[in-house]
Parts: sequence; structure tokens; C-alpha cells
Amino acid sequence: MKLLKQIFTSLSVIIVVAFILRMAIFWSGQIQLRLPITAMPFGYETGRIAQSIALGKGFSSPLCVDSGPTVWLTPVFPYLLAGVFKIFGVFSYSSLLVITTLNLLISALTCIPIYFIGKKLGGLAVAAVAGWIWVIFPNAIVIPIEWVWDTSLSALMAALILWATLNIRESKRTRDWVGYGLLWGVGLMVNAAIFSLVPFVFIWLVWDQRKQGRTWLQLPAAAALLMAVVCIPWTVRNYVVFHRIIVFRSNFGLELWLGNNDQVPDTWAGFLHPNDYEPEREKYLSMGEIAYMDAKEHEALQFMASHPVDEMRFFWRRFIDNWTGTWDPIQDFWKLMSLYFKYYLVSNILVSLLGLLGILVLSREKNILTFPIAMYPMVFPIVYYITHSSIRYRHPIDPAMVVLTALALTYPARVLARRRSTARPPQIDSLSPAEGAATS
Repeated sequence: MKLLKQIFTSLSVIIVVAFILRMAIFWSGQIQLRLPITAMPFGYETGRIAQSIALGKGFSSPLCVDSGPTVWLTPVFPYLLAGVFKIFGVFSYSSLLVITTLNLLISALTCIPIYFIGKKLGGLAVAAVAGWIWVIFPNAIVIPIEWVWDTSLSALMAALILWATLNIRESKRTRDWVGYGLLWGVGLMVNAAIFSLVPFVFIWLVWDQRKQGRTWLQLPAAAALLMAVVCIPWTVRNYVVFHRIIVFRSNFGLELWLGNNDQVPDTWAGFLHPNDYEPEREKYLSMGEIAYMDAKEHEALQFMASHPVDEMRFFWRRFIDNWTGTWDPIQDFWKLMSLYFKYYLVSNILVSLLGLLGILVLSREKNILTFPIAMYPMVFPIVYYITHSSIRYRHPIDPAMVVLTALALTYPARVLARRRSTARPPQIDSLSPAEGAATS
């Protein structure tokens, strides 16, 4: 029994099993196919920008034509993929194997911050349960295989930032806060959407430092400064190239328009994307990236203002899609689903519901760390409710959701353990008559 407990709670075992499971599924489902390789498996814009970098054309051309410099994405993952292309070939089968294996390794290593976040919030049992949920969670298995994008790396960075946030409040050392700021900066250069969490997390840290009676602004300010320092080179590059301050990326206008225009059939019009729709691609080429994105944002905002009923419907369906993985009524096609898709759907619904319950559990326990982890599901998805949703977009907060799920699942056992400890009579050392006389 003791051995089983050691195995169950071993972080090393959890990581190894996670990686082996992911590689086994990749091997059985993807590697043996050896289909012709195009830009498709490499994430469209990501792969094409990486191709341009690898061919010496710089950070450019996110579509299927040469279009010049771009700020469509933040730089970390495209440069990582470009490095793979340089060594193993542009859009080659070998590159697909290497980058997907790296994605799967990143997904397995995400067990590390998940484990320690769980341990911080609820103890060893929560840590182990959260780790094993991540091992079998379908999003964490399929997304690294199907999407050569920054998605898996974003999940790791968001989890590392949460882990660091829960611990940095206890540190008085400036160098720790500097490292914390650098971690935030790197995370933003991986996925700019993480920035939505910055105001809430830093305000909480300032409040927490003040509550602890410390110099409440100095250390969080140092972290914020170093976060900005990491982002400045990219912002400067964008200003030099496009003559406008663009801190992270340019494509918000397009994403907003794809989810908010008069041709949206459900909650977005992906068929109008310039990748696939030539008239829009021609507009992009003739106007230039920044002017095109501005025009799309203006069109989207006009549509949103003039179609409030449609917008409410879109918002609701994106909300459902974000937390279940589908915006279609489940009962309409449940019988037609494959066994895997049923598992995927049920897993996402359970993690969503139990994650909410986990927040309530932390609140009931009056855990001081409730606020930062609660901000992940409460704040991060809002931009996707407004633009358009995908389970892939939600993935950066899946590690937090898994920890919250583990907290909900283990809550009854923790309550029972506390009741037993309080019901147990206090231990009184027995004394010999002589010792009793000596103490009286």
C-alpha cells in the first residue's frame, strides 16, 4: 500500500507516464500516416512566418503569399519553429516529428507546475490528483498533436506564472521579483492573450504586500518593470517597421471581425479568413497589414453596435463553446459521436463544472490564494467570448482548471480528515508515580 501511494504521488512517474501516453497516441494516429506535408500541420500563419525566418526573409508573410513584414504573432514560437525548419527542413516530415515531439514533451512537463500549484493550495493529494488528471485530459493530449502552434507552450508558461505568483508573495528578495517579472515577459512573448491577467494579478500582489505590512509597491513595481523590459525590443521592432506602437500583435481587428459580421453562420465566419478567401487576401495585400486590421476592427464594431441581439446570442454560444468544446446542442448529435469525442466532451464539461466548484471550495476554506487562480477562468476567456472561441484558445488556462478540479474532487476527503483530527482526544503522556510526584 505504501508503495502504491509513493507511485501515485510521484511527480517523476506522472511526467513519464504523461509523455509515454502522448507519444503512443501520436505514433498510432499520426506518424504512421506519412501524408504529404504542407503548411497545414504547421499552424498556417505560424508555419509560414517560421518558413520566412528560416529562408532568411525575416519575420514576415503569415499567409500563403509573400506579403512582407508582419506582427501577426508574438515572436517566441515562430522563431522556435524556424530553428526546427533550419535543422530538419522547411515543412518536412522530420520537422513535423521533431516539433510535435517537443510539443508533447512540453505538455508532459506542464505536470510540474500543476503538481506544485496543487500542493500549495491543497497538499500532496491535490497535487497528485491534478497531475494524473492532466495525464489523461484529452485537451492536453490532442492539442499538442493536432496544433503546431504556441498553444502547449502557452499552457506551460501560464501554469509557471501561476505557480510563481502563489509563491512570490512570500519573498522579500528583489532578485526573486525580478525573475518573476522576466517570467511574465517571456510568457507575453509566447502568447499575448496572457496579458489580460496582468492587471488583476499585479493589483492582488500590491494589495497582498500591503496587507503583510511590507513596502507594498516597490517589489511588484520591480517585477512590472522587468516584464516591460522583455517586451520592449519587440515593440521597438514593430515601431521601426510599421511606424506605430504595437506592443504585442496586430491581428485583433481581423479576429473580432471574423466573429462579428453579417456573414457569421454560427459564432464566427472562418471561411472568410484571408488564408482561405482570396478577396480578403487581396484586400490584405493591397491595404497592408495594419490598415487592413484597422478596417476589419471598424467593420466589426459597427456590426456589433447595430446588431445587439445577434451579439448576445454569439456571446452566449461562445461561452458554451469555450467550456464544453462545442457550440452545437449536444443532444442533436450525441448518438453520432465517436467514443473519443464523447470522452473529450464529457471531460471538458466535468473540468469546467468541477473547476467552478474548486473556486467555491477555496473560498469556503478562506484560502488567501483564491483570487489569482480564480482570475484564470474568470478573466482570460473574455476576449474569446467577444471575438470567437475554440477549445485551443482556452488551453492556456487548462492547467489552472485541472488544479481546481482536483481541489473539488478531494474536498470531501480533506473535510473528513479534518473532522477526524479534531475528534481525536488529545494525547497525554503517561507519568510514573514518581514522575507525577516530582512534577507536583
